[in-house]
Amino acid sequence: MKEEKILIKGIETNYKIGGKGENLLILHGWGGSSDSWRKIIEILGIKFEVICPDFPGFGKTKLPEKPWNLNDFVDWLKEFTEKLNLKEFFLLGHSFGGRIAIRFSISYPERVKKLVLINSAGIKQEWGLKERITFQLAKIGNAVFSKKPFSRFKETVRNFFYQMARIKDYSKAKGVMRETMKEIIKEDLLLDLPKIQNETLILWGEKDKILPLKYAFLFKEKIKNSKLEILPKIGHSPHLEDPEKLAEVLISNLK
Repeated sequence: MKEEKILIKGIETNYKIGGKGENLLILHGWGGSSDSWRKIIEILGIKFEVICPDFPGFGKTKLPEKPWNLNDFVDWLKEFTEKLNLKEFFLLGHSFGGRIAIRFSISYPERVKKLVLINSAGIKQEWGLKERITFQLAKIGNAVFSKKPFSRFKETVRNFFYQMARIKDYSKAKGVMRETMKEIIKEDLLLDLPKIQNETLILWGEKDKILPLKYAFLFKEKIKNSKLEILPKIGHSPHLEDPEKLAEVLISNLK
């Protein structure tokens, strides 16, 4: 496995590449990077040439200068694949990476041999009463603690309430990436899913508390040519929790 750098949309982009065979492009989740997929890259390298870039603002790739939306990431990915001369490939997206994989496959179906969505984001989540209340408290706290003499406690209080509301990714994001996340979660891809033409494999950790299993069945229902496989006793990150099992499932399905 090698680590390389390339200039994409004016941003120095870091990526890992390893193995021999058909091309498999992996898109990591929010807060992740190619490092979190190292074990999978090593295992799958026996059958595929695996490429895993760090998205702008993650891992060792530089930040974008301004907030990005979903289409910005898709344009960046298109340029990345063109510069690496990846004409047709298996496309795997995990969580946030699933959003980008969905939009890319709809825009460029001829480039994707097969789409793999692992615990994918993209469908707007329904909040319970607790999440709605704590989110509103976070907004109130943000206003109150912006004023002296409370301003020094602002970030701590805001993060506390966001984490209570299970918006941990938002609480951790800073600056341009926080604004980027706002842009990303505005888009609900539910109505886009029937537009997917590619054969699609949906993998979902049975114990996912971030994106519960009900979303897996919704993806299966909306994507016409799709297969759903549930991974028992696994949560939101199968590549970290049981990489050997995930690799086994991928090898048996990517043919």
